[in-house]
Amino acid sequence: MNHQEILNRLQEGNSRFVADKLDGKLQDSARRDELTKGQQPHTIVLSCADSRVVPELAFDTGLGELFVVRVAGNVANTSSLASIEYAVAHCGSTVIVVLGHQSCGAVTAAMAGGDNGHNLNHLLAHISPAISQTHEGASVNEVVKANAKLTTQELMTRSATIREYAQNGTVMIVPAYYNLDSGKVEFL
Repeated sequence: MNHQEILNRLQEGNSRFVADKLDGKLQDSARRDELTKGQQPHTIVLSCADSRVVPELAFDTGLGELFVVRVAGNVANTSSLASIEYAVAHCGSTVIVVLGHQSCGAVTAAMAGGDNGHNLNHLLAHISPAISQTHEGASVNEVVKANAKLTTQELMTRSATIREYAQNGTVMIVPAYYNLDSGKVEFL
């Protein structure tokens, strides 16, 4: 599938999810058996770790279709970058979706500031550029969208592997926003 066909497939799956008409394909023992030989997920999703955001369901995909990397705030830290690089270089994934979501707790915490302890402060620092980029008084959801867009740029600037595949047209990187209330994914 080319990039547009993959995006169409994701959008069609999301439409089924929103309409409560999941098709449940590629989720049986035959598919599990097929995948014991290896994986070739068409899409990487860098998603927030929030339990309300489940990319496999939101896009109505089956086993082996998505390579999902989850971290609070869908940030491009060293571990998430390395996981994405692996999927691009070794699994043949050609689309990367950076999926932010409505009412993200990590973005809310980053906006509130304060001392959240060493590890969480380190993670939230990745969200600070999105806060700086938005206007004063911006809503959490505006910052979430800015963060998804900036993270797509981070993938390019912080990873020579991802940059090479994107520049030669093999990989397409797309920011997106998941609406918790409707389940609808908007590609930004």
